[in-house]
Formats: sequence, C-alpha cells, structure tokens
Amino acid sequence: MKKQVEYYKKRAEEYDLVYQKPERQTDLKLVKTYLGKQFKGQSIIEIACGTGYWTEVLSKQAKYIWASDINREVIDIAKAKNYLRAKVDFELKDLKDLKEVSNDFEGLFGGFIWSHIRREELTEFIKMALNQVRAGAEIIFIDNKFVSGSNTPINRKDKEGNTFQLRTLLTGEQFEILKNFPTYNEVKEIAQQLNIRFEWVDFQYFWIVKFKKKM
Repeated sequence: MKKQVEYYKKRAEEYDLVYQKPERQTDLKLVKTYLGKQFKGQSIIEIACGTGYWTEVLSKQAKYIWASDINREVIDIAKAKNYLRAKVDFELKDLKDLKEVSNDFEGLFGGFIWSHIRREELTEFIKMALNQVRAGAEIIFIDNKFVSGSNTPINRKDKEGNTFQLRTLLTGEQFEILKNFPTYNEVKEIAQQLNIRFEWVDFQYFWIVKFKKKM
C-alpha cells in the first residue's frame, strides 16, 4: 500500500494524461453526462479525489463537496481548478480515517478507487462508504473495465484473485500497483450481502455503480 501511495504521489503532475486517451473520449462524455445529473443541490463527500478531475464535473450540480485524498501533491493540483457551482473543501485524509468524518452527507462519490481496494476488503470498504452518508442517500463509484490495448496489462494475480499492473512513470520509474477489474456479478454479490439497492451502468471502457443506503 505504501508503494501505491508513493506511486500516485509521484504521478500527480501526469495523472490527468490518462483522460486524454483518444479511444476513451466518447465514454468520458457519456460518463460526464451521467454524473452531471447526480447530487443536484446536495452536500456530498468525495473520497480519493485525486487531482479534482471528477470534482469539477460534480461541482456543476452539487451544493457542497468535501473532498479528500491521501496525497497532498494531488490536492494541491485539485485546489487550483475551477469549481463552477459548489463550494469545495479539500482535506488530506487516509481512507481508514474516514470513520472520523460526519455521517450527515447527502451523497458520496469515489472515482477509480474501487479497483485499488483488495477484493477481500471490499465489503467493509462499502460499509465504510455507506457510513459517511445519511439514510436514503446514494453513493456512486466509477472505475475501469479491462480493455486490451487501452489498459496496462495484468502483471500478476494473487491467491485472493487481486490483480496487479506494472506501471511506468514518465521518469521511467516503475511500480507494481493493485488494480482490480470487477464484473457486474461481483458487484451485485456485494449489494446482496449488504442488502442494498444498486444500479449498474456499463460503458465500453468504464462502469458506474450506484448504491442506495436504507432509510
């Protein structure tokens, strides 16, 4: 985990380049359209906000966004961006410390964080996310589908089924990164375990899942 945190720290300045891949542009427009209709007028929490790419999208509808990340380097980049409607506050915080945050948010968003959670820890991770929001609220995650030729190849797979990629920075430095690519059925199974409603939206390069916390 420490190496993964270090990787994203060093990748901060080049992180948004991933959103420039030509083959993903149609999907990105569709995803932005979908997310642009969510959380209207709500106060929400965004976990693992990174450089604020998706914070900008969410700010068009949300009233307030409390965004956090473990790396100051990406938060510094995020703070410099333009947030259209929402008031946005950023805080340096590890996911494991989110239990200290108020659970009165009206929604939660996590962009490309699901794939970096170990499979055996996912159910507890979703429970933690649900604990950040009030009853009846929705939590939304977006992440990658594995598409050969567009995604970095899988380097190895462990006994729990977690998959890893060997990532190379522009400096040439390499890191092995946990990167899982869950299926619809795997996400459905978690929703059933937690007895919560969910909505799955499928794209060519991405997927979105929306869970609704019980009243």
